[in-house]
Order: sequence, then structure tokens, then C-alpha cells
Amino acid sequence: MLLKIPWVGFSLRDLLKRFEPAADAKFVEFQTLVDREVFPEQGSRFATIDWPYREGLRMDEAMHPLAILAAGLYDDVLPAQNGAPLRLVVPWKYGFKSIKSIVRINFRSDMPNTTWNDLQASEYGFFANVNPAVSHPRWSQATERRLPTSLLMPRRVETKPFNGYADEVASLYDGMDLRRNY
Repeated sequence: MLLKIPWVGFSLRDLLKRFEPAADAKFVEFQTLVDREVFPEQGSRFATIDWPYREGLRMDEAMHPLAILAAGLYDDVLPAQNGAPLRLVVPWKYGFKSIKSIVRINFRSDMPNTTWNDLQASEYGFFANVNPAVSHPRWSQATERRLPTSLLMPRRVETKPFNGYADEVASLYDGMDLRRNY
């Protein structure tokens, strides 16, 4: 059973088309809000990332009808902890390409650096597809924990390729080695 989160948002494709990207635009880059008063951890000497947080998609991924920018959740305004004012939702990459608090979107002809690629390229590839056949270097992705769950009653289910959206999106990756381009 595929569980759907009730995001309230709008098509990323529709927004991007309004800006009429140049023909050489192959990627879309996203950046998060940097505000040390709102996010004190951004200024902490223990911060593990170099702000702003950055994420990216290929243009064809960004233009897919399932990709949205969420401004709400459960028929209400998106709370800060869920990524207000805007959060990227790419359901077949959920958990990988879910940048929150988006304040800047750029078109790029070259593949943008992403925060996790810069921090740990051996663990987080740019494409970041959900592939249960490829384990993260530190854990298996063959199963996932369903919520609600607890330590005593974990609900584990088999992870589906592309988070269960393979019928809709697998063609975006035809010809790619998804074991190497994880």
C-alpha cells in the first residue's frame, strides 16, 4: 500500500515554465533560507554544513508532474518545522530531495553542487533515487520503517524502487546505471 502525504502545493513545472528557462538549462538548483535568528544552528560553531543548504534536480525531473512545491500540509499553512515557506516534494526521491525553506531557485547548464554531495559524495549521489537494491554505505535501503512505529513494535516494509512511483518515473532514468548513479 502506497501512503500519500496530503501536501498542499503547486506544480514545480508550472512555476519553472513561467520563467522561460534558456535552452541550455539542464538543471534546477534550490537554496534554503539562511537566517541565524530563525535557525540558530546555522551560526553554531558545531554546524556540520556550510549554509545555505543546496539541492538540485535535472530539468526533466523538475518538470515531471509529480514534483511540487509545497506551501501547506493537511489543508493548512506549512509549519516552520515542515519547511515553510516552500518545500520541495519529489515523491520518488522523498527523503533525499526534500529541501525546506526554499528562498532561491536557479537554472543551470551544469550540474549544481548539492550540500550532501559536498559533505559526503561517497554516500549521497546527485541523482538520489530510492533503490532498495543499493545499500547506503552504512545501512540497508531494502526495507523502511512505517510510521507510526516504536522501538518495541517497528513496522518494517520492503522499500519499493522509486518509492513506489516506478511506473510514473522510471523512464526518466532509462539507460542510466542506477547502482552507480544512486
